[in-house]
Amino acid sequence: MANGKNSSRDKIIIRGARVNNLKNIDINIPRDKFVVITGLSGSGKSSLAFDTVFAEGNRRYMEGLSSYARNFLDVSAKPDVDKIENLSPSIAIDQKSISRSPRSTVGTLTEIYDYLRVLYARIGQPHCSDCGMLMSRKSTREMADEILTYPYRTSVAIMAGFTDEKKESREILRQIKQWGYARVRFNGRIMPVSEALMIASEDVPVGIEIVIDRLVTDSQHPDRERIMDSLETAVKIGKGTAIVSDGEKDKIFNQDYLCFQCGHILKEVTPSHFSFNNPEGACPECSGLGYVNKISPELIAPNSKLTLSEGAIQPWSKAGGKINSQNNYLAILKALEKFYGIPIDVPFSKIKARDVEILLYGDKEGNPSDRELYPDAPVELPFEGVIPGLEKKYMETKSDFLRNEIEKYMISQTCSLCGGRRLKKEYLSVLVSGKSIDEMVNMSITGLKNFFLKSTEQEGEKKNKKVFQSLAGEITSRLSSLENVGLEYLNLARSAETISGGEAQRIRLAVQLNSQLMGITYVLDEPSIGLHNRDNEKLVSTMKSLKNLGNSLIVVEHDEKIIRSADWIIDMGPGAGEEGGEIIFQGDVKSLMRSRTRTAEYLSGSRKVADKKKYRKGGQKSIEVIGAEENNLKKINFKAPLEKFIAVCGVSGSGKSTLVQDILAKALAKKFHKAKDKPGRHKAIKGLENIDKVISIDQDPIGKTPRSNAATYTGVFSHVRELFAATEEARSRGYQASRFSFNMKGGRCEVCQGEGVRKIEMHLLPDVYVKCEACEGTRYNKKTLEIEYKGYNVARILDMDVRFAIHFFRDHPLVYEKLRIMEEVGLGYLKLGQSATNLSGGEAQRIKLATELARKSTGRTLYILDEPTVGLHFDDTKKLLKVLDALVDKGNTVLVVEHNLDVIKNADWVVELGPEGGEKGGYIIYSGTPDKLKKCKKSWTAKYL
Repeated sequence: MANGKNSSRDKIIIRGARVNNLKNIDINIPRDKFVVITGLSGSGKSSLAFDTVFAEGNRRYMEGLSSYARNFLDVSAKPDVDKIENLSPSIAIDQKSISRSPRSTVGTLTEIYDYLRVLYARIGQPHCSDCGMLMSRKSTREMADEILTYPYRTSVAIMAGFTDEKKESREILRQIKQWGYARVRFNGRIMPVSEALMIASEDVPVGIEIVIDRLVTDSQHPDRERIMDSLETAVKIGKGTAIVSDGEKDKIFNQDYLCFQCGHILKEVTPSHFSFNNPEGACPECSGLGYVNKISPELIAPNSKLTLSEGAIQPWSKAGGKINSQNNYLAILKALEKFYGIPIDVPFSKIKARDVEILLYGDKEGNPSDRELYPDAPVELPFEGVIPGLEKKYMETKSDFLRNEIEKYMISQTCSLCGGRRLKKEYLSVLVSGKSIDEMVNMSITGLKNFFLKSTEQEGEKKNKKVFQSLAGEITSRLSSLENVGLEYLNLARSAETISGGEAQRIRLAVQLNSQLMGITYVLDEPSIGLHNRDNEKLVSTMKSLKNLGNSLIVVEHDEKIIRSADWIIDMGPGAGEEGGEIIFQGDVKSLMRSRTRTAEYLSGSRKVADKKKYRKGGQKSIEVIGAEENNLKKINFKAPLEKFIAVCGVSGSGKSTLVQDILAKALAKKFHKAKDKPGRHKAIKGLENIDKVISIDQDPIGKTPRSNAATYTGVFSHVRELFAATEEARSRGYQASRFSFNMKGGRCEVCQGEGVRKIEMHLLPDVYVKCEACEGTRYNKKTLEIEYKGYNVARILDMDVRFAIHFFRDHPLVYEKLRIMEEVGLGYLKLGQSATNLSGGEAQRIKLATELARKSTGRTLYILDEPTVGLHFDDTKKLLKVLDALVDKGNTVLVVEHNLDVIKNADWVVELGPEGGEKGGYIIYSGTPDKLKKCKKSWTAKYL
């Protein structure tokens, strides 16, 4: 009986789970095991792992806290499930729950930067920020120790230097006498203050030192307390400096760090001085961001063919007219023509440089009296300039709308004061083992780890050997964890804004490994995203380490290597959306291979994702990036043949995204769409005449609010609303298409304002979202819902999945075509009204892809995709490849950055970067057809193909 009871505790028992599309399922998930949940996209994997197991585990743990603590925490709502037993506190490691603030870096996310700040504050050696000379200081205790090293019975004087440039010598001496001091050193000789007053002249003050104390050294019976009191007084009066003289030679002691060459003083060095999020350490120019937003002259006047009167100055044109409260721009321009002779009917490109300077940056040499000469001028004289005027408005306005409008003319530039290093220059000059903290954080993870392992403490650090070794141990431990999840190519300075969802998830995984927690249920969402097959082994090893600590791992995953490494596999299906939500298999890998699920068929090889035998020859046209050298790229030339399916691959950190996204995609966006993002460093791009359109599709969300959904983004909903407005009943009531929008007054439910749910604030308990009682969650008012199209009202249309909607709208080509393409890219299970906030990165990318595919192709379009297979099952990847191949068959070019071996096999042309990540990467090691890649000895991809 006892054994039976214990065995039941080895499983998380779930009964009657109905979250999202789950079909009232019952399941026992093994505890303290590595469990993988797989299945088709939309089959219910995340609903089981995150919305059921994690949500309930998190809720139960949070409810054990005080009501006061819960007020500050995000407590999950109770999932729709009958019973869950044997659940431990759960931690979700997904792709979204990470700070994307520009103030967060890899160093701050992993807390390694905090250890570095302590290290630099404790044992860092300050150097002068101007001359680079080592700065020194001594505590009063160290000063006293040095005084006691003088020979026995030596007469010494402890003095404080005192000067005041506003006072003459006699006045200073009188002040010293009032303070009660009897002696000074004046003109190099110690004498009574009264004697000094007699010989002092009424002239510019000379150096005067106050004699604080005179004593005779006695190492046998030292009066240490007297010496320390005198030194502290001398340091206080001498503004951090004390002078000790034995009559022949002076010794100068500094309580503050001092550069003897430049006279620079550094008061103190604390951990907060190395924080770019603290005003004490942050660069004052950029506030610790490393960059500043500046108004760009190119964006102010983007079309140089226009004249000023035609609107060459964009913020003053109709397009930018929202910025200025004045609308009489023509009068302002005429005034500028009158006062400065700036022609307003000449193309902007032909206006003299001097006139452009006045126009954009103002009249710096102008006479303020001009205002008096022309009191009725419609412009302030001397003219302040378009750019200073906008900057002033940006700083002074409280309107977010106005700030957003002005930001359209801004670009990010590296801070000129700190050079992008975020800190004040005096703290960037503090060195440990010859390196500044900025140099440390810009080393790769592996490079920094090796540096600490090999570093030998400098002379000044020997007394701090224990501190150095203790902190270095903590730092190398955390760096090793990042290496173990395949992030050795990152550096600690890398901004959180620039890391991918997969990288963010693996950073959190590394942090959890260091926490050494036991008895936790970890729920992970495709941690293999963005990881090369070579590094998957490291990832599996890390996850097994977490399991071996006594934790349960539940991983939603499609990667073959990770599925085969699992202790237990749960396969969801049989279909997606309404056709999914069931457990079609659970067991170990051997049992899975004997089953007949779709997953098993792909793993066994009886079904194949890609099996291309012939590669497209294409034409002779190509597009070429010359001299790419951004980040770790080694001035490479990248050539992409057009009218082909091209895959760019390589280990993580080899430079793929830098080459394709930061250089090629941004350069093309600037050329074709006048985008303001500056491309990465390169010499030139050839072959632009061979394409007429570029479409870059990334994994950024399609919207940040619940009001954005698949139907609104793809444009399907606009056509649907027009169909409803065209019905006889709608026309008779005078309803327009806007009546059927849940974002506009008239047709929506005003109780919930078209949200479908209402938030009830529970104060000390988590907020509760309940279905709106007025519209019962439909988002619309009763009169709008009375209008039906083919027996369905607009709310029921939004509740349809794509697959059902295809048949429903078969007779309407505009709607049908968009929906058909959504199904082709693997989104048949998606509900039309599903909120954008609930979509994964992969789903968002495929919605964007479907939207672009629905537009007419010119046959000369370049499609750039960033890991389009994210979140896709083998079967869905196969569908996606068919869609992309169809695009290429029309004469277009598809360029994907991918790790998926099936996509690489399906490509016509493969370019691999490497051979390693970080500094050892950035070279093109292969360019050619996939079949010949296997012979490339430098290629890591070849080893896994």
